[in-house]
Amino acid sequence: MKKILFVCHGNICRSPMAQFILQDMVNKAGLGDKYFIDSAATTRDEISPNGMGHSMDTRAQKVLNEHKIPYKNHFARQLTREDYDKFDYLVGMDEENFFDMNRITHGDREQKEKKLLSFANSMADVDDPWYSGDFETAYQEIYRGCKAMLADLEH
Repeated sequence: MKKILFVCHGNICRSPMAQFILQDMVNKAGLGDKYFIDSAATTRDEISPNGMGHSMDTRAQKVLNEHKIPYKNHFARQLTREDYDKFDYLVGMDEENFFDMNRITHGDREQKEKKLLSFANSMADVDDPWYSGDFETAYQEIYRGCKAMLADLEH
């Protein structure tokens, strides 16, 4: 089983969107039993002082609904150093996530850390829709990255 962890700043927009988009793709391809897909944050910005993570942004939920991507209840959690050993791929949405992942995991000794759009032959960032409000563009970029990633993994 391939284990994939998507990572973004707060784990309420981009990384859960990627988690559910890729999960939908593998399920539709009949590959659901071959993959474990999760998501995490590089910060504790969306985690309450009591340790409870905030739920997925309603604007992210709206764009997933518009594209008929099923999702489940999701609560933000922070990436841990131990996640590095648990997952085969740690996939960040932007350059800042990539550097923060590397800091948290104490270095990418096995070359598991990637930027999502690198699978689509681009070093571009998936811009954070929490700031821009443009969840549709984020969806399109994430979808393109996930599609390319799945093709790469199944090649």
